[in-house]
Amino acid sequence: QDLGKLEEARPLYEEALQARRETLGDRHPDTLTSINNMGYLLKDMGKLEEARPLYEEDLQASRETLGDRHPHTLGSINNMGLLLKEMGQLEDARPLYEEALQARRETLGDRHPHTLGSINNMGLLLKEMGQLEDARPLYEE
Repeated sequence: QDLGKLEEARPLYEEALQARRETLGDRHPDTLTSINNMGYLLKDMGKLEEARPLYEEDLQASRETLGDRHPHTLGSINNMGLLLKEMGQLEDARPLYEEALQARRETLGDRHPHTLGSINNMGLLLKEMGQLEDARPLYEE
């Protein structure tokens, strides 16, 4: 990705997040989306430590306000897992990936694109952890 374009976008993301916090409150779904988007931008910029508190805030607030099975919450769980994996915290990422996969299977079904993404993420994580036997059934799906 072009880091310059990401840097150019950052103040716009920050402005949108601040405006939503001020007008809608910290727990409004649109604010949560902006929190997640800001975290995603920072992750893409390689600023993983800056992204983490935003992902944590989004995940906690989503669980509290939307519930554990809401699509936004499931995306937040998955995104937190992705960040932890990228930070090299594979053991911490695993339970989040497992939760996202199970919940997506239950709520969306086995063949929904988000479920398939979770299957892929789990398989890649297990492979990276050296647990090829555990990863194989996921890839065979």
